[in-house]
Amino acid sequence: MKNTVSTFRAQKGLDKLTMVTAYDAMTARYVDECGIHAILVGDSLGMVVLGLDDTLSVTLDDMIHHCKAVARGTRNALLVCDMPFMTYHVNTDETVRNAGRLIQEARAHAVKLEGGVDFAGEVRALTRASIPVMGHIGLTPQSVLSFGGFKVQGKSIAAAQKIVDDARAIQDAGAFSIVLEGIPARLGGWITKNLEIPTIGIGAGPDCDGQVLVVQDLLGITERSPKFVKRYGDVGSAMKQAFCAYKEDVQAGQFPDASYSYNVEAEEEIIAHLK
Repeated sequence: MKNTVSTFRAQKGLDKLTMVTAYDAMTARYVDECGIHAILVGDSLGMVVLGLDDTLSVTLDDMIHHCKAVARGTRNALLVCDMPFMTYHVNTDETVRNAGRLIQEARAHAVKLEGGVDFAGEVRALTRASIPVMGHIGLTPQSVLSFGGFKVQGKSIAAAQKIVDDARAIQDAGAFSIVLEGIPARLGGWITKNLEIPTIGIGAGPDCDGQVLVVQDLLGITERSPKFVKRYGDVGSAMKQAFCAYKEDVQAGQFPDASYSYNVEAEEEIIAHLK
């Protein structure tokens, strides 16, 4: 079934929603074939693809490049693309223009931006421009410098209330869904119960309307993963084993053998006439 913003939102209170990140066409194809509801081209690509320490150096051109690739491998999943740091922070006109590039050039179906009350105006402007918006509150990686690291948010009454206020502001501004990241499980459940739009959790407990994981974490490719990650495979070990076996075969003269080589009928005659 083709997933759209409307079908995604309509799932609240029904089936649990699933979302996985992807950054290339081949991965997107596998994710899509499993019936995952949404694919997120996250600015997490800075850390898991580009080798950066955080997401702050990821550019709009980076996101467009990877989202275009993912779009080529996606048929049924809702394709959401992150707006990277400083692409929606300057003014509303620039925000709409940058989001428009993700829709027009990168072929995203929706954009995701981090922040709550302070960015409700940007969400409102985007939805007014017919650009669907997924919000992202709680632990917002683009605010890692302000937070002093990747830390659980909402651990006090005031901090929890701030997240609640952020969620309501983003919903009221027109977002069709909100990612809740790095908050206590009961707070995640309370927000989910009191919002009209779906919540997608990542380290926000089991009571959210859906869940999202970074694909490298899910597959076991990353060396270290946060507490909230469940590894559904050990692809990292399988990759390393394959690379090492390849190296050994080549150095031992076992690859390529005749079965992996091309042969033609007149090969001996051709070689004999070479000068």
